[in-house]
Order: sequence, then structure tokens, then C-alpha cells
Amino acid sequence: MLDDVRGDALKRLSYLSGHLDGVRRMIEADAYCVDVLKQTHAVRRAIEKLELLLLDGHLRSCVVEGVREGREEQVLGELLELYDVANR
Repeated sequence: MLDDVRGDALKRLSYLSGHLDGVRRMIEADAYCVDVLKQTHAVRRAIEKLELLLLDGHLRSCVVEGVREGREEQVLGELLELYDVANR
């Protein structure tokens, strides 16, 4: 994983962890359901952004490296697997 991607991913994970803790506190405090749902939506969007960051880093590093090393079929198989997982 590229160093800048790793750093950004760790920052996003810290943000997500804090946000999830906040959602837990809201539920424990019996917060209004709509407010909690708005926060869970924000968490979901943050996870999507993290996934895009990781995928972009993977495409720019691991995929390029795999193709250069002659592992095109393996790389393609992994990408198809990711595509399948994303569309379940």
C-alpha cells in the first residue's frame, strides 16, 4: 500500500471510529431515530470514501505492479472478485 494512502486511510478510520462511538452514545441516550439515521448515513458515506481511496491506491500500485510482473490473470481475477463483492 502506498504510504500516503495508508496515512489517509488511517485518518479516515479514526474519524469513522469516533463517529461510530457518537452513534452508540446517541442510541444509548435514546436520541431521536431520524437523527441517528442521519448519522448512520454519514458513517456509510465515510466508509464508501475509504473504499474508494483504497481501491484507487490498489489500482495505482498493486495492479500496475502485478501486470508488470506478468500476473495479469491473477490481477484480473482479483478485480472481478472485488466487482462481484461490491455488487452484492
